[in-house]
Amino acid sequence: MLWLITEYEAVTLFSLKLSSATASGGKTLLVPTPFALKMALLDAACRTQSVADAARLWPHLRELEIGLRPAARALVTNLFQKVLRPRKNPVTIDTEDAGPFQKTIGYREYVHMVGTWGLGLGLADETLASQLTGLLLNVNYLGKRGGFMQLVSPPQVRADLPDGYVLTTNEQTAFGVGGTLHVLDDCTKQMTFERADIYSGQKVRMGRERITRNIVLPYRLVRASKSYTLYELNAN
Repeated sequence: MLWLITEYEAVTLFSLKLSSATASGGKTLLVPTPFALKMALLDAACRTQSVADAARLWPHLRELEIGLRPAARALVTNLFQKVLRPRKNPVTIDTEDAGPFQKTIGYREYVHMVGTWGLGLGLADETLASQLTGLLLNVNYLGKRGGFMQLVSPPQVRADLPDGYVLTTNEQTAFGVGGTLHVLDDCTKQMTFERADIYSGQKVRMGRERITRNIVLPYRLVRASKSYTLYELNAN
């Protein structure tokens, strides 16, 4: 298998909660998931090509093998913030804070990625390399909207996945004890373009079209407090 390798750098804080997290809380992941990356590539295809072309390309995007090399450091801020949530039950006009939204708080985490992080896309052959390169150039945010990313290395085709990359599209059977466990989601072959299309009305079901895998990232916990958590890549 050939690999299309490139590097990104986060230019704003990154945040992407577990797919099972609630709106009120949930820890952020330290890297984008295969599901998020494939959706970002599909979005880029819809914006730069026709929707029909994106639909034809989707099966190839869905089956991509994805390798990640995390940033050298990941500094996570731990905080509670005020949020507005739609009211489930109507209230009278004289109620305090009356209106369609009620004030509440939610637990949020944001990651400051220090250094570049690497992305590898597995290719059965080189025929898709140039098309995927164009899509990678148009991926400018991942995770929560506003988590902007900047491409810093032109995509290049390599024969092997470089050292330091973790394959995230296969369940791991062996890993070092110095890593950090993450639950990353991905697409299955049942994920059709119609289900990936948010305007179709078809739902994406967990365990059917969307699955999770336990992946250990080569991060070690360096320091933690009530307000932040610092991770660094293992030297080994």
